[in-house]
Amino acid sequence: MLIKKTSDVASSEITPKRAYLSRRAFMAGAAATGASLLAGRRLLELASPAQVAQAATKLSTVKSPYTTDEKLTPYKDVTTYNNFYEFSTDKDGPSQLAKDFRTRPWQVKVEGLVQKPRTFDIDDILKLAALEDRIYRHRCVEGWSMVIPWVGYSLSTLLAQVQPLGKAKYVEFTTLLDPKQMPGQRMRILDWPYLEGLRLDEANHPLALLCVGLYGEALPNQDGAPVRIVLPWKYGFKSAKSIVRIRLVDKQPINTWNRATPNEYGFYSNVNPEVDHPRWSQKTERRIDGSGFFASIRKIPTRLFNGYNEVAPLYAGMDLRKNF
Repeated sequence: MLIKKTSDVASSEITPKRAYLSRRAFMAGAAATGASLLAGRRLLELASPAQVAQAATKLSTVKSPYTTDEKLTPYKDVTTYNNFYEFSTDKDGPSQLAKDFRTRPWQVKVEGLVQKPRTFDIDDILKLAALEDRIYRHRCVEGWSMVIPWVGYSLSTLLAQVQPLGKAKYVEFTTLLDPKQMPGQRMRILDWPYLEGLRLDEANHPLALLCVGLYGEALPNQDGAPVRIVLPWKYGFKSAKSIVRIRLVDKQPINTWNRATPNEYGFYSNVNPEVDHPRWSQKTERRIDGSGFFASIRKIPTRLFNGYNEVAPLYAGMDLRKNF
């Protein structure tokens, strides 16, 4: 199965509702803490006047070789139809309840089996590398999918900064625990904070994305601001949002959904149409692409690994029914 790729998707096709924003440039502002990458209008609004005044360098984004040319999901749907249980179990709830979520200051601690443990400020994360536009299919767990122009870079870039030790085999992600800001955490829906995990080789694959934006803007709060993971070949719940800690370990982490209902959600959670969820088939999905009332139209066949066959060697020789 082949994935369509392109290197020349027009900007007008990517940001029809934000033509006045530059989706291909980020401003690096010099401040007391050094140059910080300012992504899109929202980060400019969060920056100090001094940072904006001293902004001098533009870093162009580059197209990822994994870009797909499929029809994009409209920005409105990407930002109003969300799975983010920390705020609400309703799909439209996070966009309302996350409006005042504070994403500055923000730090991500990277620790565990590494030579150089480090705490990264969000500005450190932004300026680590020139950011990439990556238009990915992103499939959620309830039979629906979106095609989203994510902005970010390979997670391996961040992991290289801390130099994982040879005995590190897995990467564990922890999201923010703050019931005052996240009303969903006041309910016992899940054990909080939200935990997820990957094998280290999965985390180092170029398709594993450290994401700081979408549609040329900083991440909206309801989509996992200010930094999240995006794993387009896995079901959506594997892509941890609003992360505050990354820990390298030698044993497989117990992720939140696997702990809650192990018969329904396995550790790997690769998109696999041949493995049904106990309560629904996963052979088809509803593509949300702005064609109409997305909840009931356009069912399309689900593809193994969501069509990203580049990751297949990671699972060579594994029973993908047992390791679901």
